[in-house]
Amino acid sequence: MEAIADGVGGLDPSGVKPLGQLKAGSYNYFADGDILLAKVTPCFENGKKAIAADLINGVGFATSEVHVLRPDTRKVDRRFLLYVLGTEDFRYRGVVSMTGAGGLKRISEAAILDHRIVVENIDDQRAIAAFLDTETARIDALLDRKERFSNLIVAREEASFLDAVRGADIRGPRFASGVRWIGDLPEGWLAPKFTHVARQETGHTPSRKELSYWVPEDCVIPWVSLADVWQLRSGDSVFIEDTSEKISEIGMANSAARLLPANTVILSRTASVGFAGILEKPMATTQDFAAWICGSTIRPKYLYYVLRAMKPEFRRLMIGSTHQTIYMPDIRAFRTPLPPLTEQDRIVSSLDGVIGAYRKVKSQTAKTMSRLREFRSAVITAAVNGQIDPEAWRRRGDTDRRLDRIEADMAVEAAE
Repeated sequence: MEAIADGVGGLDPSGVKPLGQLKAGSYNYFADGDILLAKVTPCFENGKKAIAADLINGVGFATSEVHVLRPDTRKVDRRFLLYVLGTEDFRYRGVVSMTGAGGLKRISEAAILDHRIVVENIDDQRAIAAFLDTETARIDALLDRKERFSNLIVAREEASFLDAVRGADIRGPRFASGVRWIGDLPEGWLAPKFTHVARQETGHTPSRKELSYWVPEDCVIPWVSLADVWQLRSGDSVFIEDTSEKISEIGMANSAARLLPANTVILSRTASVGFAGILEKPMATTQDFAAWICGSTIRPKYLYYVLRAMKPEFRRLMIGSTHQTIYMPDIRAFRTPLPPLTEQDRIVSSLDGVIGAYRKVKSQTAKTMSRLREFRSAVITAAVNGQIDPEAWRRRGDTDRRLDRIEADMAVEAAE
């Protein structure tokens, strides 16, 4: 599924396996010219689709979670059909038709075959597809620039954390910390292990097989799991206020889970790796998190910012790892820059201001990108339904005017 792109679509045909390895699996055969459409949520909603092209030997095999469409090119243009599959009305009807439970809902084949194509003349279809190729490419070029800008903001934010927690702005003598990611520190600072300044904890999952541990009315203890990482992913929220799931006292008592106090600093260490937060109130966690209860020499929020500064170190630790995991021996070896408490307070105050400024820029960029995607989707839907005259649209410069308006509106909002 990773080889199929979101949005307008595309296919990376570089993945190759010997035919013998595919015989035992459940795969869908396809060939050059076929259209691949993801059938399972959330891939369908994200618009994963592609026209197969430039395949080795002209053929390929896809996961069974992909519908393979073979257009009758006497009646429908491939590129036009690909755009039809990206329209708002097709996506809506596809979602309504889905069957299954939770994250395994699938669009039915009937929902695809029964979808009506409004523009039936194939020459008109080709003209609309060519028009959309041009117009969506212009929108995507602007989206790409916004994406690069957003990535630059994230990189600068990471760098600001790193500079602050190692005292880069402090003049005077420095010493070698002996830790690669920390580098030199101001005199008077230390570089101890986390475990020398905070008590390290982890979490656990009570047995799902023991139903008495999971009686709904007894499950009242907040329990941080990977389902809560979304609260930390953007970096906009520091504190976790509530959790998706809760556990019971009996479940916690019969497992290695422990109730951690408010202001415990946590870090996701498996699957969604490297997202830090602070517990706003007493909570337990799953084994997917490491946790630290800070001692008297380190502020919880300063340690939080140290973990934010360690993002490049987390990526280094996972290089070559089969699973996206930071293992406990590596976590127990973590070391932190440790200035006096007054300096920690100054750094925290400074970074609180920095994070607010970056958050505003990131938010505005995300809103602009959302508006651009909405515009692209609306243009595609209107064009394939025959509601746009491509030539008249080009003469009026409608795409340029709309893109300029989106940029101007977002500039006004940013200034408010």
